[in-house]
Amino acid sequence: MRKLLVAGSVVSLALVAACATLSPVEVAPSAALADKDAGAWRTWVLKSGQEMRLPRPPDAAATAIELQEVRALVSQRDAAAAERIRYWDFQSPSQRWNDMLIDINAATPFPGGGSIRAFAMLNIALHDAMIATWDSKYAYNRQRPAAMDPLLTSAVPTNSPSYPCEHSVAAGAAATVIAHLYPKEAHRMAAAAEEAARSRVMAGAAFPTDTRAGLSLGRAVAARVIEQMKTEGGKWAGTVPTGPGLWKGTNPVGVDEVGWKLFVLGSPSQFRPGPPPVHDSPARAAELAEVTDFKRTPFTNNKVTYWQFGQLGQPGLLFRLSEEVGRRLAEDGAHASAPRAARAYALVHVAHYEAWIASQDAKFQYWTARPSQFDATLTTVIPTPPFPTYPSNAAALGAAPATVLTYLFPREKARYEEWTREFGESRLWAGIHFRSDITSGWELGRQVGAAVVARAKADGA
Repeated sequence: MRKLLVAGSVVSLALVAACATLSPVEVAPSAALADKDAGAWRTWVLKSGQEMRLPRPPDAAATAIELQEVRALVSQRDAAAAERIRYWDFQSPSQRWNDMLIDINAATPFPGGGSIRAFAMLNIALHDAMIATWDSKYAYNRQRPAAMDPLLTSAVPTNSPSYPCEHSVAAGAAATVIAHLYPKEAHRMAAAAEEAARSRVMAGAAFPTDTRAGLSLGRAVAARVIEQMKTEGGKWAGTVPTGPGLWKGTNPVGVDEVGWKLFVLGSPSQFRPGPPPVHDSPARAAELAEVTDFKRTPFTNNKVTYWQFGQLGQPGLLFRLSEEVGRRLAEDGAHASAPRAARAYALVHVAHYEAWIASQDAKFQYWTARPSQFDATLTTVIPTPPFPTYPSNAAALGAAPATVLTYLFPREKARYEEWTREFGESRLWAGIHFRSDITSGWELGRQVGAAVVARAKADGA
């Protein structure tokens, strides 16, 4: 379990008394142009990055006073302050907040697709917050403190204007979203956000007004995202249909979630697959035989257990997606572009989220019984999920983000294809899905992923 920032361990960087400096990092001049036009990229919830453009930063006289404050804080850096600066500067502004949500959600997951929605909400907010940040940055082009004072050494690399501070914007946005999702974490998230912002001033990378404006901007963007994702379908008012070959049960998990807000698909049914095999058809009999006759071994059972519980108790790719994006971005040097990193996280998690909605739509269109409801003697490796079988969520949830990941990091295509294959197949090995559930889920997921990729390509980012 990665180390979490707890309220009792938040370092008050302003009170650090001893002087110690971090090694300076020189940034190539070309880095200053990294994604300079990101403020014009398409947003998910905001109308545009310009919609939340900040007022002008302080004038020269006020900035000169602030520069004295920055010098004083930089002079107070010690080893503890240096550690917190490095902690928050890790990879991209989005990284630490995804890590925090992983740990919080692993301890307290949401039912159904709630955890998938949580990561989509977080990363949509981070994305739009970064776009709004870049709009204001290049509208005003405020110099960084170290650029104004040659004797001031920045402890972290910087390659964009100072106002607003991107790490503070990310902190404001992410802390607001996580506090909304987990109200008991609100105090801890607020403290973490303040520390993240304070670390940038202590690092000599931002003025206090950069960080204050950043926190406010991030919180405002997050509030808009939360409000948009509240306008979702209400409580399901239908009834479970009855008949041969249909799922038997009450209160099917996730039936309300078909009405969740979409960002890419035109409707939940846009890529709905055709019907599954008829309950009394030879095709259904053959599929049932494949499930009941499958030779389960310790190897296949271990794979089933891994894909169901291996992600800190969560099934599938939920946590691996954020970790994979962070790892690949680090390899590509994307630390130089906070908006590009946020874009990657958002594209992957939106694909995951909309694949859930689309697969749930099809499930509650066809209401197909699970294999164990066709053959009561079938013993499954893991509990059978409490909702219909066709198509497989797992197959769709593997294929959709894998399609987007392949677009972002094509050299890893074989790995992502193997994740998709094994995650889907594991559901048949477990005895909880038919072959047609899996193949239809794969196709559905690929279509959802392709739609997200098409949107990304159209953005021209």
